Amino acid sequence: MTARDTTGRPLRRSPVALRTVGAIATTAVALGALTGCSFFGKNDKTTVVSVLKAKPGDCLVAPKAITAEVTNLTVVPCTQPHQQEVYALAAYPLPAGSETSAPYPGEAVLKAFADGACLGAFAGYVGSDYRDSSLFFTYLLPSARGWQAGDDRDVTCIITTTGSTRTSSVKGSKL
Repeated sequence: MTARDTTGRPLRRSPVALRTVGAIATTAVALGALTGCSFFGKNDKTTVVSVLKAKPGDCLVAPKAITAEVTNLTVVPCTQPHQQEVYALAAYPLPAGSETSAPYPGEAVLKAFADGACLGAFAGYVGSDYRDSSLFFTYLLPSARGWQAGDDRDVTCIITTTGSTRTSSVKGSKL
């Protein structure tokens, strides 16, 4: 999925980066398990998941650095400090019978779809219209490589607080 920076430029990920980051994440999790609670903190339940495994209700710690491609997300319980929350997965509509062979529609088309789909899902999740909310949304778009591989076809809609932290879900909050 292609993330967007604050200027709207796409951030990309690649299968090679996914494998490399996956190996690093596996090593970090293994080291964390070996060091016990002193590494993560007694009540910390941080989990690193593939962007392809994110689901509505996942609360996320925003990455410290903006990278060109996003491969993994840091998921925490919504009671722990976080800046983002996945609120919808929007499947890009494909012509009947082309689910496995549909050509990549391009970033502009996916961005236009994501703008509408994520805006449309906002009120149903938060409980208030986006125009009346103090929250913002962003999204992760399928990458061209993931699309061609057939495993990356959904837009991931993410509510963000633009930096401030929360310790509860925004679901039904009417914020």
